[in-house]
Amino acid sequence: MPRSSSRGLWFWPVVGTLVVADIITKRWAESALQPRGVPREVFGDGVRLTLVYNPGAAFGLHLGPWSRWIFLALTVGALFILARLYMHTRGGEGLRALALGFVTAGAIGNLIDRITSSIGVVDFIDVGVGDWRWPTFNVADMAVSVGAILLAWVLWGEDKRVPDESSATAHPALSQAREGQ
Repeated sequence: MPRSSSRGLWFWPVVGTLVVADIITKRWAESALQPRGVPREVFGDGVRLTLVYNPGAAFGLHLGPWSRWIFLALTVGALFILARLYMHTRGGEGLRALALGFVTAGAIGNLIDRITSSIGVVDFIDVGVGDWRWPTFNVADMAVSVGAILLAWVLWGEDKRVPDESSATAHPALSQAREGQ
């Protein structure tokens, strides 16, 4: 694969900006939203700020006393996979680099919490209606979610193009017909 620094124009600024934003907002939440667990309305009951610590993973998934270390190891593994995907991203694939940047930044943001805090990842954005609440989340979680959706869309688009390219090489007459156009 040809290597190009233009993919870095999308990836590195997104990673840096989102990791810094995640750290700043989490530290702000820890200082401004005490005591923890007490909701503060932002837009009525729909959007609230509530400081909680999540020792597990997304949606409160918890694997007992080893959750911190299991999810830390899984995050490091995911970062290796993301690094490989980034290394195979060509210069013209800005959307793919952007998606990888979002997911990578979110993974790093929550990894920092897992390393530095034994009580869990800082979550503070609380949305829902009445007792029907989405699990509380943070900037890193939003980055992972947006990036994962975008990455799935990009990879799905790449996957749809592959059969067209492989069918041309599988059928020499089709390949010659395309060259003749």
